[in-house]
Amino acid sequence: MNALSFEISGKSAIFKKPDVNSYAYFTYNNIHKPALLGILGAIIGLDGYIKLYDENIENKKNKKPLNDGFPEYYEKLKDLKISIIPKNGKEPNTGYFTKKIQTFNNSVGYASKELGGNLIVREQWLENPKWQILIIDNETKIYEKIKEYLLNEKAVFIPYLGKNDHPANIDFIEEINLESSEDFERIDSLFVDDYFEIKDSAGRRVLPFIFKELSPVSLQRDFHFYEYKSLIFTNQKLSLKSEYKNIYSFEDKNYFFF
Repeated sequence: MNALSFEISGKSAIFKKPDVNSYAYFTYNNIHKPALLGILGAIIGLDGYIKLYDENIENKKNKKPLNDGFPEYYEKLKDLKISIIPKNGKEPNTGYFTKKIQTFNNSVGYASKELGGNLIVREQWLENPKWQILIIDNETKIYEKIKEYLLNEKAVFIPYLGKNDHPANIDFIEEINLESSEDFERIDSLFVDDYFEIKDSAGRRVLPFIFKELSPVSLQRDFHFYEYKSLIFTNQKLSLKSEYKNIYSFEDKNYFFF
């Protein structure tokens, strides 16, 4: 089975958590699937939330039914199966990225109702994040378009990591051949916690680690809220506790696709 492989990185990034909006904004540790689909949609020129919002404003004015679907990018890309491999550049690669709070002023006036029109913004940023991304070839035109744009280094809109303060670098783009993986002890990407039992062993002379984060994996249809799963990155041995078919291997490593 073919898959597209590439690395996406930047000097900084923020994938904002929606559950805290007081004093400071915090980020997820890893790029999540809805954000990654947004980046791919921007690269091939699919419409996002603003287009859907403008369409519904017009529909409301003209007394037409509202479009209650997803933004175009999500509707067309949500069925892609992807795998996310964090690369923090350290040994062992624990999947954890350094984070710092950045403080800056937003004094454009219309952005703030603060006294004096100056809003002090505090954001938690990831430092030097990098991920390898794999996308399974689902034999659709949309996959072919993504492949063509990435391999030829084209983009309709500039890709960025969460906000336009954080431009994304995309490198090492290639098509690889995956093999089905049924007999494995480890997963070398993020995986959904639901399907695995983690054994208390990483091997001799290996420092064990488990990184776990509740992360968005999809959008809810009615209000486009995030839907979450617990994602894990570990060097511990694993066993499947319920059937899951979308695990594939490449060069002796096993990847979980969702």
